[in-house]
Amino acid sequence: MAKTKRGDGSVFERKDGRWEGRIVVGYKENGYAKTKSVTAKTKTECMEKLKKLREECGRRSERIHSEMPFGDWIDFWYQNFSKPNIRPSTQQCYEGRIYIHIIPEIGNIPLCKLTQNDLQQFYAGLKKNGRKRSVKQFGEGLSDRMVRSCHTTCRTALEKAVSEGLISKNPAVGCKLPPKKSKEMQVLTPSEIQRFLVQAKNEGYYEMFLLELTTGIRRGELTGLKWRDLNFKTGELHISRQVSYLNKQLIVSEPKTKSSIRTIILPPEMLSLLAELKKSAENEWMFPSPIHEGEPRNPSSIYDRFRIILERAKCKRIRFHDLRHTFATMALENGMDIKTLSAIIGHVSAETTLNIYSHITDTMQQQAAVKIDREIGGTNAQMPEPILPEENTAEQLNDEPKPMFEPYKGKIRKSGTGCVYQINDSLWEGSFYPRMPDGKRKKFNIYAKTREECEKKLEAFIEEKKAEIKAEKERLKQESA
Repeated sequence: MAKTKRGDGSVFERKDGRWEGRIVVGYKENGYAKTKSVTAKTKTECMEKLKKLREECGRRSERIHSEMPFGDWIDFWYQNFSKPNIRPSTQQCYEGRIYIHIIPEIGNIPLCKLTQNDLQQFYAGLKKNGRKRSVKQFGEGLSDRMVRSCHTTCRTALEKAVSEGLISKNPAVGCKLPPKKSKEMQVLTPSEIQRFLVQAKNEGYYEMFLLELTTGIRRGELTGLKWRDLNFKTGELHISRQVSYLNKQLIVSEPKTKSSIRTIILPPEMLSLLAELKKSAENEWMFPSPIHEGEPRNPSSIYDRFRIILERAKCKRIRFHDLRHTFATMALENGMDIKTLSAIIGHVSAETTLNIYSHITDTMQQQAAVKIDREIGGTNAQMPEPILPEENTAEQLNDEPKPMFEPYKGKIRKSGTGCVYQINDSLWEGSFYPRMPDGKRKKFNIYAKTREECEKKLEAFIEEKKAEIKAEKERLKQESA
């Protein structure tokens, strides 16, 4: 072992021939030392690394101590231990909790003096009047889920303070929290699915929403699909990226978990529809942005259109994620096993799928037990009926045939005046699809914040474009004369 000054740590050669430097950074409650170490191929390199580690620990010890404000500690913990390991979308959630709620309320309390009572009062305040935005729309208090999330962030930061020897115990352990509630799952009934797809087809979103209902992929995964992800010969669709909208910009990244990177086999009819759609594709994205050329579609704009289609199709209002639940429910009711379903929708394990869809699998188990009883016991046990949505049950009881659904159609426009569509609450799209001088049609788009503005811009654009086409035709005519 190489000799060093007291307090400078120790350097020694390991059995594998490498050199290791070690320094004491603190002591545990039982008196044992807490150490940090570095390794290198040579003694000289190891001494240099140890010196840098010692200087870093010295600078850190000047900033980090038990009497520092809790706000300073949770900021230090987030920036150094948490932020480097989480995704940008998750960072936004953490920063909202830390810098909008936690630090302003309890950030001035010294770390070593923060008590369970302080945290309990903080959580109660969040529940009563903790909301900072959209108070008129949602009320003054934060949701139970947000309160629990703030607690989780505090508890994790304080747990790190315990492991660093700054405090002896975690005051967040044992706090009473609002009950954990999962959002109610809703699924579309068969008749709602039919109306929804008819309306989606009328508005030009049929392939997108049919793909969602036949695969159950997440919204970000849907917008992240590229044509190269689909093998038209085998029907394999490879999911390897997702799109999210953060800080007013689109972010393309890998899915959150390894299990989310998966391959799905598409049914033949879906494959044929996508093959037809690809014929008119102009870039690599399967569902490209109608505004920004070469970019994927914004996931938020898909939700806006989804909500409009639901309303026009006279379906109940559900979340986009409930389309995923609709797919999973139909798959289970039609005999798909849990392991296969879990792989298709990208869950970490089949246990996760079982927990989410336990209300369906319970019925399936009862039906399986009755089948066994019939086959082995020779009984005439009655088969339990699956739990169906209320609307679907009512449809089965009503024998009268219902009229065919007529999709909502906008104002009929004169030929040559283009079309106007609402993309979301604050964006309208005008389209003009003229025949060019070479005999082929080409689509042009303009955008505006209101329908009136869009109509005016489209009218002016059409006049300008028609004049250009006319001039080009005359020029070609003169050249050929």
